[in-house]
Amino acid sequence: MTNLSNRFSLAGKVAVVTGASRGLGVTICETLSAAGADIVAVARDEALLDETRSLVAAQGRNCLAVAADLLDAAAAEDVVARIRSELGEATILVNNAGMSIPKSLTEQSVEEWDSILNLNLRAPWLMARALVPGMIASGGGKIINISSMASTVALTEHGPYVASKAGLNGLTKVMTAEWAPHNIQANAVCPTVVWTPMGERVWGVGDKLQRFLEKFPQVVSLLLRKWPIWCFTSPPLPRG
Repeated sequence: MTNLSNRFSLAGKVAVVTGASRGLGVTICETLSAAGADIVAVARDEALLDETRSLVAAQGRNCLAVAADLLDAAAAEDVVARIRSELGEATILVNNAGMSIPKSLTEQSVEEWDSILNLNLRAPWLMARALVPGMIASGGGKIINISSMASTVALTEHGPYVASKAGLNGLTKVMTAEWAPHNIQANAVCPTVVWTPMGERVWGVGDKLQRFLEKFPQVVSLLLRKWPIWCFTSPPLPRG
């Protein structure tokens, strides 16, 4: 990995990453450690965190693996208590843990709905709520919520997922409004389909991904018929 510390330094920082045992979470841990941060990798199965530990160690940084199920409302406080006892205050939080169970709205169970909303939306709030007092005492911090482009579109068979990510965007705005005066910046990152294990499980069924991709030219064409092209380009710079 490129030596990110040449671009910006996180030396002396402790970064907490949830969903850190696979997919985007592993890459996020590797990237932050390459910039100099020590990592707290949070996931349900500690055995699956071995790859994360190895990648962080290769960057010369420490990695504390914490096994926790963030579907449990009490887990966030337990995780943060362990961090403080072993590493002190963490001033970077990446809320990456998430899940999706693709089903139509009429087929989705209440239990599935609650699990998706609890992990994708409630857990980021609980993790932030537990860590923010320490960030304030330390002079500030960063919160990065991994949201999704699904937060802005109607995606069939993803009702609770779309609702949770739209809610996460709104929650991020409130985090900014309440905590910016304490030098805590909150941002939501909204990727589209990423070929992680979850992405493959959701989109790798039959020709689902291909059918999804084939819609893009049609969508762009319809938009251009409704709005003139200048709506999609930057306005000219003022002269003088």
